[in-house]
Amino acid sequence: MTDDIRVDDADGVRTIRFNRAAKKNAITRAMYAAMAQALDAASADPRLRVVVIAGSGGVFTAGNDLIDFMEAPPHIGGAEAPPVEQFMRALIACQKPVIAAVDGLAIGIGVTLLLHCDLAYASDRAVFRTPFVDLALVPEFGSSVLLPGLAGRAVAGELLLLGESWSAARAERYGLVNAVYAPGALETEVMARARTLAAKAPGALSRSKALITAGQDTLMEVIRAEGAVFASQLASPEFQEAVTAFLERRPPDFSKAG
Repeated sequence: MTDDIRVDDADGVRTIRFNRAAKKNAITRAMYAAMAQALDAASADPRLRVVVIAGSGGVFTAGNDLIDFMEAPPHIGGAEAPPVEQFMRALIACQKPVIAAVDGLAIGIGVTLLLHCDLAYASDRAVFRTPFVDLALVPEFGSSVLLPGLAGRAVAGELLLLGESWSAARAERYGLVNAVYAPGALETEVMARARTLAAKAPGALSRSKALITAGQDTLMEVIRAEGAVFASQLASPEFQEAVTAFLERRPPDFSKAG
């Protein structure tokens, strides 16, 4: 377990909180492993009815910690699931409703994970961005299908191809989040909904979620296909240039890429 993830249980609600505000809650392998464990345990514990995923310090998450990421680039769909895949599989398979509370930055997988939550709410200062192509990578964990299905192909291209930032208002307009609140009210609103869900019939709640998420076999095929392309890009000169440019704090030069 790592101190960079905080897990609190109260009133049937498990809150999993990014707790690395000094690094904008950038996610390490240890953090992914801790969140996977917390989600799996919540699924198995009858005392827990709902899971909330939240940030800290006015930030949801800046996405992967690039230094940690480069020490062991993940091979999604490989023989041994890396921590990020363990986390996403635990999120997708979670039998309890999962609610996201997004305050501030939500970058990369911080957006992708929202597509697998049952409810998501944001503060009015939230910013959503998926800079996959900017890093010479590709969409991950079903986002290439789920986001176009949610917002439409052309609108999804703003995030997935252009890497543009979305405001909280735009995220609400296209269904990425349910509603937007002032930063000071966000978690109060989220926890009120979490407690409402926790008071409902647990069998009916979990079975309703299972019906809503039925048909995920096809989604898992998409995730495996995305993972194969993602792994290919990790080995590409494009990705090496993107990472080098990031570390050197300069724009990447893809002029020789084909």
